[in-house]
Amino acid sequence: MAVTNKISTRTKKPDLSPLLYGKMPPQASDLENAVLGAVMLEPQKLAEVLEIIQSEDCFYADANQRIYAAIRRLFDKGSRIDFMTVCEELRKNNELEMVGGSYYVTSLTRDIVSSANIEEHARIVMQKYIMRELIRMSGEVISDAYEDTTDVFDLLDKAETNLYEITDKHLRKNFSGINSILAKTIHEIETQANKKDDLTGTTSGFRDLDKITSGWQKTDLIILAARPAVGKTAFALNLVMNAALDKNNPTGVAFFSLEMSAGQLVKRMLSAVTEVQLGKITKGQLADHEIVQIHQRMGRLGSASIFIDDQAALNIFELRAKCRRLKQKHNIGLVIIDYLQLVQGSIANGGNREQEISKISRDLKGLAKELEIPIIALSQLNRGVENRKESKLPQLSDLRESGAIEQDADMVMFLYRPEYHGLDKNPDGDVIPGETWVNIAKHRNGKTDIIKVVAKLEYQRFEDMPEMNEFGIPAAAPDPRSGIKGSYTEIPKVSIDQEYQIRGSKVNKLDMQDDEFTPGADDGDVPF
Repeated sequence: MAVTNKISTRTKKPDLSPLLYGKMPPQASDLENAVLGAVMLEPQKLAEVLEIIQSEDCFYADANQRIYAAIRRLFDKGSRIDFMTVCEELRKNNELEMVGGSYYVTSLTRDIVSSANIEEHARIVMQKYIMRELIRMSGEVISDAYEDTTDVFDLLDKAETNLYEITDKHLRKNFSGINSILAKTIHEIETQANKKDDLTGTTSGFRDLDKITSGWQKTDLIILAARPAVGKTAFALNLVMNAALDKNNPTGVAFFSLEMSAGQLVKRMLSAVTEVQLGKITKGQLADHEIVQIHQRMGRLGSASIFIDDQAALNIFELRAKCRRLKQKHNIGLVIIDYLQLVQGSIANGGNREQEISKISRDLKGLAKELEIPIIALSQLNRGVENRKESKLPQLSDLRESGAIEQDADMVMFLYRPEYHGLDKNPDGDVIPGETWVNIAKHRNGKTDIIKVVAKLEYQRFEDMPEMNEFGIPAAAPDPRSGIKGSYTEIPKVSIDQEYQIRGSKVNKLDMQDDEFTPGADDGDVPF
């Protein structure tokens, strides 16, 4: 039967591989024919094929692409699938003659004896498609690289995005049988039963917070929100050190800072570990014993698995790529991002900022599931919380550019300091300088609650609220000479017989805000 030449309205990406290498692109025409023929002979096998070949573009021959698209349309409509119904579907879309007529469709089933190997055939067809896509993308990169006007960082981002697009679309995980899931779950339960504590995830380092959360759980997206200068970054850095310096289960942590430099962050961590005021470290106004104190305690911090990225204009693609590399190379167990609203999204035209933030939060949740690690994203709050005459305690509706943030997050926490709002006393009438509330406003897998910690922002430290005994007196106080929580017994202490002394920390009245730094301060390289 004669084939009528018609102009196809299908838009396809140009295949540059023959022009680049003078070779035919990878293909498996016989296996493509075998897959289509087997599906038409045994339609019940289509479900297996659809799990592997999700798009008609995976076929190399244009005729096979059209036939597979027709089969999918019949499947979506719930119609019977055989070579007669496929021919009719093609005829209705004016494509029967384009594929070579009913003769070609019938020929696909002629040499099929069995569909036993259809799954393996489909995988080979998919592999050939991925190879063609890699060649095509390489050709585009080569072509763009020759353009003088091309920005090299845009080119890198485009190449990486295209590669991840192939992974996301065509290399998805298969379903897991309940037997394998049960075995893994029972193993986790038995492992937890043998532990001496109730932690099932990465420790926060705070007693009361860990009691509620049992630690940061794998695959969870946690939002930590507060108004500027309340102490978000300081609290987040405490979470970093508490996880990385935990003596029982040290965890690798990646900290992405889109607002502050790595030098500024390290100075804050040094202040927290050494109990030397941040203002003194920033200005370099240190006494001799404080210099010794810093040198003595920085070794443990320097050996921790803490990775800091201070790239300012970070987009979601770069962040995702860096997290994947850190997970693969260093097996990190926690990611913290400071902060969410500074991450650049991927919505090119027509999308507002709220839609962009919503897309970023969904991507972060997907990344947490993919890498099987918790991700903590800091977030700003709207000014509305300041204008409320009633309680200043933040609410979910106060999240800036919230969109779907609260829906995507497994946990939403708010930091609230009464001192920040000029309140001298807490609701119980007690005056506790530095009292900070961690309000767990959403907890998908547990209860919501408010826990209290003590902020010592002059040292960039947050500590557990002392437990009271039956007489209302603190039962025990942290050792002021110790390092950040989680490393009390590991950090060297100085004897009183030495020629310098270490002064225990006190809650200082110094008005040191979270984001306050001396202009022009040198944040030069640190030795670790």
